[in-house]
Amino acid sequence: MVCLTCGAAAPSDPPPLTWSAGTERGRRVWTCGACMRANIRSIEGKLDSAWW
Repeated sequence: MVCLTCGAAAPSDPPPLTWSAGTERGRRVWTCGACMRANIRSIEGKLDSAWW
């Protein structure tokens, strides 16, 4: 699993609880905890990841 935003690899499988899974354009994507914290308002506003 790799973070969609920064490209960081998950340290374990399953990923830590701070990681988030989502669906974009019909495929499963992952976001690491650091990117989640940095972009939480955009994520909650359901903006496309291209905006953040």
